Amino acid sequence: MSSMSSTPMGRMEQESSRGGSATIGKAVKIAGQIFSREDLYVDGDVEGTIELMDHKLTIGPNGKVHAGVKAREVVALGVIQGNVEASERIEIRKDAKLVGDIKTARIVIEDGAYFKGSIDIVKTEPKAAPSQPRPQPAAAAPAAPATAAAGVAEGKR
Repeated sequence: MSSMSSTPMGRMEQESSRGGSATIGKAVKIAGQIFSREDLYVDGDVEGTIELMDHKLTIGPNGKVHAGVKAREVVALGVIQGNVEASERIEIRKDAKLVGDIKTARIVIEDGAYFKGSIDIVKTEPKAAPSQPRPQPAAAAPAAPATAAAGVAEGKR
């Protein structure tokens, strides 16, 4: 048994080192939590939670996910039942079915897709660089507290 487990493990290590992705085949059923630091393709059954905060999750045409999902990007070709949170975008393809609430910055729902739930479009926050220069002028005025300086700045707009 150790020879069978070492061969796939070596293959997965090579794929992850070159930025590959993990695959859950259509004959695989998982109940529990999945945390991944690489892209994930699910064509089997998953119940529980899936978290790929900085990566892409693809639910294949045979995939059935009954889970809360958090990922950078989600592409649904199969079935998802559960809330989905994608920091960048969600695609629900034509034969896909998604039942649950969605929170994302961008969404694509193809003609023929089934969706039931709510959509919360969140604006992506600008990088921290533009917000840093504003506090510097307020700090330069020694007599004015930071809150008063902020109130003055809002009044000038």
